[in-house]
Amino acid sequence: MRENVPENSRPATGYPLPPQIFNESQYRGDYDAFFEARENNAVYAFLGLTAPPGSKEAEAQAKQQG
Repeated sequence: MRENVPENSRPATGYPLPPQIFNESQYRGDYDAFFEARENNAVYAFLGLTAPPGSKEAEAQAKQQG
């Protein structure tokens, strides 16, 4: 999986610190990116999933789309 971490997200030396979050083999981010998505009610988008109807994230997406 380390080879799937984008170059700009890799540490200068050593290995990336866990947790590194993936959806299948697609790199989604690290803990800080996940925490930011959680604070913004965007966890499903962060994980590359569709937000279920009635969730805060789905409601926010509906408002943005008009």
